[in-house]
Amino acid sequence: MKIESLKKNELIEYCKTLNIKTEKKNKNDLIEKVNLYRREKINEAIVYGADTDLLKLEIQKVADEYASNLIKKIELRKVEMQSDDNSHYLIYQVLGISSTEGSLIDEYQNTGRFLYKYAGSFLEEVASLCLFFANSSGAKTTIPNTLGSRPKTFEIDFLNGNDAIELKWRDATTDGDHITKEHTRVQVIKNYGYTPIRIMFYSPQREQAIKIQETLKTLYNGIGGEYYSDIEAWDYLKKITSYDLKSILEEIVQSRTDG
Repeated sequence: MKIESLKKNELIEYCKTLNIKTEKKNKNDLIEKVNLYRREKINEAIVYGADTDLLKLEIQKVADEYASNLIKKIELRKVEMQSDDNSHYLIYQVLGISSTEGSLIDEYQNTGRFLYKYAGSFLEEVASLCLFFANSSGAKTTIPNTLGSRPKTFEIDFLNGNDAIELKWRDATTDGDHITKEHTRVQVIKNYGYTPIRIMFYSPQREQAIKIQETLKTLYNGIGGEYYSDIEAWDYLKKITSYDLKSILEEIVQSRTDG
């Protein structure tokens, strides 16, 4: 569960399930309380050699939560689409696509948008969870932009010591401005004395997007940072955390298949 994304009242209810006192606490205080609770549980599990089991349990909880919310979003959107204006099907038909096919295409397009969003958020969250189990003093960190006014700040997905780790499940952007923005971002991170590290678990498959990523890899390496993608990304995460996230996810899939 990404506690930073919870509203304060939701965070209060979550704290109550952990028997964490919430009186006269602002949201940042509550987040720190939860993280302290998590650190204690992780350290206790490490002492007893049960940290991997605890991590698997936490990842399973996150997976179940995302899966449930995704299904709800998709089903709600399907209901909403029943009252959509389908007058654009005329153009589909002109182009040789029947109304039935057009309806299915629209449905899968909407489903795909939700799926890609949830897939990315899920993978980035559980990767952060692996990092947190390996280094509970690390965390998501925000630093001010010292080289411009837009954006005002840059977010580091996980500050692991001096390593500023950015997590991406897949970056398929073809926007050339993305390179300029990323150049500013990694330079700001470097100026803070951190090493910018990019972990991308799946590479894009379109030529322009691939070129963008090749340029970003050159950028990271040129500034003294590190860039990992595909199998190297999974291996790097396993190396620095000792947890094999890919195997854990494969176990979840297998358990659902068996069930």
